[in-house]
Amino acid sequence: MPDSLKLSSIAKWPWAVLTPVLLFVAVSILAPWITPYDPAAQDYSAVLQGFSQEHWLGTDYLGRDMFSRIIAGARVSLVAMSIVLAAALIIGVMVGSFAGYVGGRTELVLISLIDIILSLPSLVVALAFIGIIGPGYWSMIAALTMAWWANYARMSRAVVTSELHQPYIEAARVMGAGHLHIFCRHILPHVLALVVVYASADAGALVLAIATLSFLGLGVEPPTPEWGQMLVDGMNYLEQYPHLVILPGLALTLVVSSFNLLGEHFALKKVPKGLSKRRLGILKKRRAREEMNMLEQEAKA
Repeated sequence: MPDSLKLSSIAKWPWAVLTPVLLFVAVSILAPWITPYDPAAQDYSAVLQGFSQEHWLGTDYLGRDMFSRIIAGARVSLVAMSIVLAAALIIGVMVGSFAGYVGGRTELVLISLIDIILSLPSLVVALAFIGIIGPGYWSMIAALTMAWWANYARMSRAVVTSELHQPYIEAARVMGAGHLHIFCRHILPHVLALVVVYASADAGALVLAIATLSFLGLGVEPPTPEWGQMLVDGMNYLEQYPHLVILPGLALTLVVSSFNLLGEHFALKKVPKGLSKRRLGILKKRRAREEMNMLEQEAKA
């Protein structure tokens, strides 16, 4: 590909949406090296301080640096979100693809199970699962995975069912291709192309769900810094020290909105766009010129 085409394709990327997402990922990865203080270190001589050169975003009620805790909280949210998304994608794609490929009663049973899970709000499913196994970080990971996999399973099953009726699948079977080869080589890429697009939008919802469970005391436990837990810690000081709530709330809002906009952008890319009047006029003129050239060639012949 020429360099000019590469630069033009890069320029078309949604940088206004990608920049906050990439910043969130970069800050999360580099958190251990860019935090000026230990996010869990308590300093009772610097309790509830405002913005200063020593503490850029102030300190909380235990003297912990807010800037360091917000950065470390981004890392906790990114790790938890990545684990849940990866696990939910694997389970959902496996179950949905198996149901769509096998068909029959197996498909009916699995689809019924998927519909039952999807009929309940994801947060309710997560709360019920945590109520069974108990609160905690890994309990939260497992609960959110159980609440999120069903949607990917439904999408995977729909794609597999559609692709199985395509002529190239029948051609592959006639040529002697096995089931595993047909699925991995021809069907799985189509499944992942759709599921990963929706996963980009679910990333923001997962960050919000992680913060919600931590806010309720069922997710990340103190002293681990997490934005939902930081909101709980700052609620008692909201009137006198509102930055304890505003700062983690702004970070959470920015990340969730950015992921939602990114997922919406990718989803809209999948929707066919109608031709503009200008483009339609150009195509008509080109078609007319081609017809004229054909007529001239026939006349000469």
